[in-house]
Amino acid sequence: MKHHKIVFIGSGNITSAIVSGIVENGYPSQKITVCAPSEGHRGVLAKKWGVISSADNAAAIRQGDVIIFSVKPQKIRELCQDLCDAKIDFSNKLILSVVTGISISRFCELLNTKLNLIRMMPNTPVRVHEGMTALFAAEEVNEADRHFTTELMCSVGKVCWLKNEADINKVIAVSASAPAYFFLFMEAIEREALLLGFSQERARLLVQQTARGVCALVEKSSALSLSELRQQVTSKGGTTEAAIEFFNKKQLFTIVSSAMKAAIAQAEFLEKNTF
Repeated sequence: MKHHKIVFIGSGNITSAIVSGIVENGYPSQKITVCAPSEGHRGVLAKKWGVISSADNAAAIRQGDVIIFSVKPQKIRELCQDLCDAKIDFSNKLILSVVTGISISRFCELLNTKLNLIRMMPNTPVRVHEGMTALFAAEEVNEADRHFTTELMCSVGKVCWLKNEADINKVIAVSASAPAYFFLFMEAIEREALLLGFSQERARLLVQQTARGVCALVEKSSALSLSELRQQVTSKGGTTEAAIEFFNKKQLFTIVSSAMKAAIAQAEFLEKNTF
């Protein structure tokens, strides 16, 4: 993979996850700049990973080849106005955006120029090289930039390219937000384990290793559906069946469906109401 100069605009959780993942995987830290108004998070990243830290977005972007926008959607308008005022030439730069709710056309409108832009929707496991990133490219993006983006994000997990930009909002519900769903379920099991008398250390081990084993089993059992894998551990009249029947009685599938639809609705709301 060619080592372009990468500039991150924003220093939050996703920036931190991607930076740590790609640096651990061998990307040169001195080829990475993290920009944010305050030194807080970017200072931590600079100290821990050796990346360059800057408060000057415009100066860093002028020097960069690949610009990754990783800020809250509510901040993007003011940010883009500042960049327009700085009269930055984006024509030879690859733009990657992880900003929820900002379409390619809207981004181009905000910066008042055509952009070689790829929308990117990763999740936080990129931090440990096990992320899932969905990608959608503007028509202007060439094959070399697509290839670089694929290689960059494959270094911290797996990628999939989307055919329709609208599917980005669906991906948010299915994978980008999903780590929190899994953490919540693990948290619920751990909490009950503590109430049952297990120590914090023992409860964490039981939940953590079970989750790890389940993921490994799913990956090695691609010929079986998730339903079939569940049925394999659900004996008739057994303890697991009792638990599953209770989940079904409480309509777990409906709860999950409603939660995912809420995530999609929020993404669509941000698309329509950020400005």
